Amino acid sequence: MDILLTLKTIILGIVEGLTEFLPVSSTGHLILVGDLLSFNDDKGKLFEIVIQVGAIFAVCWEYRTKIATVIMGLPNQKSAQKFVFNLMIAFMPLAILGLLFGKYIDAVLFKPIPVALAFIIGALVIIWAEKREHKIRIVEVEDLSPLDALKLGIAQAFALIPGTSRSGATIIGGLLFGLSRKAATEFSFFLAIPTLIAASLYKLYKHRDLLDLATDAPYFAVGLITAFLSALLAIKALLRYISHHNFIIFAWYRIIFGLIVIATSYSGLVQWTVD
Repeated sequence: MDILLTLKTIILGIVEGLTEFLPVSSTGHLILVGDLLSFNDDKGKLFEIVIQVGAIFAVCWEYRTKIATVIMGLPNQKSAQKFVFNLMIAFMPLAILGLLFGKYIDAVLFKPIPVALAFIIGALVIIWAEKREHKIRIVEVEDLSPLDALKLGIAQAFALIPGTSRSGATIIGGLLFGLSRKAATEFSFFLAIPTLIAASLYKLYKHRDLLDLATDAPYFAVGLITAFLSALLAIKALLRYISHHNFIIFAWYRIIFGLIVIATSYSGLVQWTVD
């Protein structure tokens, strides 16, 4: 295995895992870090898709008891059926809009400067949402109605804009719609499972001609493992954090990060991809 390429896969795996479930945009970070590492060609983008599976495994492991209970209860438990139905409803807006506008978004917005602007705009939305008074009417994810799930799905669809953050859009949308921090965060975790699986399978099929398993498999494995481990740490840390804090710190991080990207671009310090 090439040592330099292995190091790049480790870095990107860590970045994916740490950022996938935080309201800071994993896609945005992968675009920027991939740009810095000169690992932003078609094969690099395919690698970013594959390592998302590691993050999915982390959610499945963290919530393995809940997931097993739902699966076992699907044939005859209304609560399990309702839970899965809500996930399906919430998944649909992003899936439909992604199919309709995915090519345009990939061509125009998957660039460092648009990502940086989305970082900043998303941060302002987080600050605005956190300054509002929260009226909690849903404490646990089991209390969601199908209409609540649809609203959260529409919120998640904003994450089609790279730099917005899938988890951030869902969590902040949840707060605006009356979910507790715990319910909003956990639903964003569960919703990540069908969302990331569908996105990964679709893009892998679409770019299957780029796959060379004999050569790529070792690097994919390294990326998957590092993404799994770092995502597991991020999930546990976020759940502890939200029990006592709001999301303002992530907003300031997004603003600082976005401004750095813009400043380094216009100063010429970093030659970000612009076309």
